Amino acid sequence: MTHQKSNNSQEQSFIEHLEALRSMLIKSIAAVVILSPAGFYFAPKFIDFLIKISIPEGIAKLHYFSPMEVFVIQLKAGIILAFVLAFPYIISQIKTFVFPALYQHERKFFNWTIFLASLLFLAGCLFCIYLILPLIMNFSAAFATSNLEATLGLENFINLAGGMMLAFGLMFQFPLFVLAGVKFGLVSVETLKKSRPYIIVGILILAAIFTPPDVVSQLMLGVPTWLLFEAGLFAAGIVEKNSKNS
Repeated sequence: MTHQKSNNSQEQSFIEHLEALRSMLIKSIAAVVILSPAGFYFAPKFIDFLIKISIPEGIAKLHYFSPMEVFVIQLKAGIILAFVLAFPYIISQIKTFVFPALYQHERKFFNWTIFLASLLFLAGCLFCIYLILPLIMNFSAAFATSNLEATLGLENFINLAGGMMLAFGLMFQFPLFVLAGVKFGLVSVETLKKSRPYIIVGILILAAIFTPPDVVSQLMLGVPTWLLFEAGLFAAGIVEKNSKNS
């Protein structure tokens, strides 16, 4: 009888976790949907801004090749903007889902990482816009000759810019994953140091997945992520040392 009650309790707990996860996903998606009108409103200005910053003057002009292409691109850009605007709320929903399983000191750690995660995501997007995209466009323009001129499509450019921004925003979270893993006792700094070669390979694989199939884009994402991993490892060493002394 006791065994049956235990099974029922475990099953009920599992169902509650699933319900909490479903609620988190629904609220996160709803936040993106609610913010989509604002994203759509600012999408044309955002596209103009991206073009002005990312494509140095005189390199090339963007073109569209179908009547509805610009409208569809603005919708995509609006969704990307809505996701960026909703990111702090999405992180807070993840916090709400994870909090019941955390101790008090772990909750304090999670609270300040929410702000840091949003800051790192924004930093990743801006790093991509102001540095990486202009480098990619300049690299592309270097192949032009007197007989070979670039004709860039708006859709291709926005797909590249949007994908790269999201990739940099997400990969810039790497230091937080390192810190959280050490803080919650999932891994030690010494283990991470010994696993550094495998982690670097993993970073390069992720960079290859998140970027276009060219070595330049992959290195532009992989190298900063590796440096952020080293920064996270350094900070995790301080956290681990303080935990042992306390």
